[in-house]
Amino acid sequence: MTDSSSLFKTDFITDAKVQKPGSDICILPVFEGQSKISVAGDETSSTLLGHHLKNGGAFKGKAGQTLVVSAPVESAFKVYLLIGMGEAKKLDELITETAAGKSWSALKALGHKTACLDLNVLESKDTALPVSKIGAHLVNGLMLASYDFTKYKTGKDDKDSGLKSLTIALREDKDCKKLLARLKGTTEAALFARDLVNTPPNYLLPDMYAKQIKERLKPLGVKVTVLDEKKLLKMGMGALMAVAQGSDNPPRVAIMEWNGNSDKKKTSKPLAFVGKGVTFDTGGISLKPGAGMEDMKLDMGGSAAVVGLMESLAKRKAKAHVVGIVGLVENMPDGKAYRPADVVTSLSGKTIEVLNTDAEGRLVLADCLTHIQREFDPSLIVDLATLTGAMMVALGFEYCGTFSNDDELWRKLEKASDLSGEKLWRMPLGEAYTKEMDSPIADIKNLGTQSRFAGACTAAAFLEAFVDKGRAWAHMDVAGTAWIKSPKPTATKGGTGFGVRVLDTFVEENYG
Repeated sequence: MTDSSSLFKTDFITDAKVQKPGSDICILPVFEGQSKISVAGDETSSTLLGHHLKNGGAFKGKAGQTLVVSAPVESAFKVYLLIGMGEAKKLDELITETAAGKSWSALKALGHKTACLDLNVLESKDTALPVSKIGAHLVNGLMLASYDFTKYKTGKDDKDSGLKSLTIALREDKDCKKLLARLKGTTEAALFARDLVNTPPNYLLPDMYAKQIKERLKPLGVKVTVLDEKKLLKMGMGALMAVAQGSDNPPRVAIMEWNGNSDKKKTSKPLAFVGKGVTFDTGGISLKPGAGMEDMKLDMGGSAAVVGLMESLAKRKAKAHVVGIVGLVENMPDGKAYRPADVVTSLSGKTIEVLNTDAEGRLVLADCLTHIQREFDPSLIVDLATLTGAMMVALGFEYCGTFSNDDELWRKLEKASDLSGEKLWRMPLGEAYTKEMDSPIADIKNLGTQSRFAGACTAAAFLEAFVDKGRAWAHMDVAGTAWIKSPKPTATKGGTGFGVRVLDTFVEENYG
């Protein structure tokens, strides 16, 4: 159904000699300063590769460097691809994945469909990571980098992603197999989140999106409940419905629950994750400029991360109780659309003065926050949203600005950020920002008094008003990280799936 399902296949061989694995390319990891490689049973190749390491010019084995060497005639392979890993004693999981990601373009350019990753060449090396981890994270980095969204291309060549199968050669492969299976589940979930963000908005209307969530997650054991517009009106989700009323495509709210507790009858407060799912954002009556509006299909990036997280948790059979909720709407200009100066009543009962209809995501989140608290009484809440351009002005595209009312929750998120490589940066909350949201005619307004300044902080202050006092909460503004215009080692242009890996790590490290 999606391009995330087109990952190359992997298998293992435990034979020390890999001369005949049926692969065209042999991939060899090389550390900085390394002067020889011993390919088991192939002295000719070992001599040739050693010569290239000593006389390889710019290739020094630094992390992410690559060197292509034509194989000897008698070799079972056509070509060797050397991947620089950097200093052996400084190697970690993220360096490994980044090195693999940087090598993907060289691997793809070779044009072969089969490859063998020979990890046996590392067995005698003194490294900071065990060989099993190096192997699993190398493969994971290649999988992340191999993603290419071609679903709507019709040419055969456009659909060709290059590598079709990768054999991992490792004598003791049990630990590597286990870790790779674990990593692959989360990677598939993150790539599905990329698919969702990259999907054209006419193929991801709110009802279509809700259907995809159901089809993807229910077979994995996730309970999925979808609320339609009639139910939302009856419930009193006036803030979300105000945003939706300008579109002919009715809204949906999808609620996902994964309960991995061993005793499911035991009462436990779940962890809650909330995602903004504006499937296309024109700005409404406060219309955005035409230039760049096509990028506004990304405005559901927060919801995609929540959906991807739920998939990852289910695939690894997480032992935590987790609920997710995503509000799916379009924000369109129309005779029925809500207006600047309107006052709407949220599910919480709070009234909201609308100063700008392009500050719509916070209205959607407000009702979702209220509903998840009333229905599940969660122990903590993390919401994700492509909420403000101000966050991109503040932090650019490298860090996700994160607000939290709870220091312990922030510390756990920060650790997960360090482990996963998805970078979070704590941003301030405070009374000054809260006062900015005071309205003279309603309980709160949806835009700060000084709208040009501290926009990400005042948006977070708005959301905090819909979080029960005493409840741990964090808000991740993924405006600058859910979508990139320049490729990174493990992500191409477009949707990144940001949030899936850091939140899965957060859950695994602290709750199972």
